[in-house]
Amino acid sequence: MNYNQEQPRILAVALSTRGFGFAVMEGQDALVRYGSKSAEGDKNARCLANFKKLINFYEPDILVLSDVAGKGARRAPRIKALARQIIKVAGKHKLKVKLISAKQVKRVFFTDGQGTKHSRAEMIAQMFPNELGLRLPRKRRTGYNEDRNMDMFDAMALAVVFWTSITTMQKIIRAK
Repeated sequence: MNYNQEQPRILAVALSTRGFGFAVMEGQDALVRYGSKSAEGDKNARCLANFKKLINFYEPDILVLSDVAGKGARRAPRIKALARQIIKVAGKHKLKVKLISAKQVKRVFFTDGQGTKHSRAEMIAQMFPNELGLRLPRKRRTGYNEDRNMDMFDAMALAVVFWTSITTMQKIIRAK
């Protein structure tokens, strides 16, 4: 496995009712792996097992996770419990954890804070056309379930916000 020592390796995870989407990145432009893991039965136990496999295989430095318990977050109790369990596992593996709120994601992708998940997915597909261009879900129609690939795009959004915040901090530090 090629590991870039100059850039930390991040694992971004977006929890959903089906399981979770994930993205592994080294730096802003190096997308190592992406995908989604579905779970049935005891979803939290299966998600945790899949999460541990990702940590062991990719050996990330930082976990980027959606802040499901923060102010204004409206998530199911099962998802909140899963997030707490994932953070606990990350701590045991000595990973730094960065929580990103839905509001932060909207601000990075839409200057006015307004926009849809699909338009955000289109932006991400444009950022990584070779990797994600063909996986862009169709626009969701009323009465239909969300495409399973949207979990992966949600994880990518977390990763993009993480790298955007790092870049912004580096610019502020250099300006001083």
